[in-house]
Amino acid sequence: MADKLSTDGAGSLAQNPFAALNLTGLKEAPAGPPKQAPKPEAPARNRGRVDITREKGGRGGKTVTVVDGFTGIGLPEKEQLAKRIRGACGCGGTVKEGRIEIQGDQRETVARILSEAGFRPVFAGG
Repeated sequence: MADKLSTDGAGSLAQNPFAALNLTGLKEAPAGPPKQAPKPEAPARNRGRVDITREKGGRGGKTVTVVDGFTGIGLPEKEQLAKRIRGACGCGGTVKEGRIEIQGDQRETVARILSEAGFRPVFAGG
């Protein structure tokens, strides 16, 4: 049987458990700081104004945050944007009739994400 380490507690706490490892065949760590991936390009700024409203009417009393007024943006990009918003808010949502609808009152989070995407969000309505 192999030699066992004593567990009686009389040993030094400064014992290195890795001292007996064999390091042959391992590559040396690269010198210097690790290389960083290039930063992704920032999205185009000033992509236009979008209105953020909170609606309750006709929804059975449920609150919905609606983003409307997109110009020059296609349906696939709206769906990607809606997916990012849903993920950040942790709730459901959809794209209907060219508008992004997010469940709940999520205006602040939606405004932050739209600003990051280069839009100028404006709170409209009450």
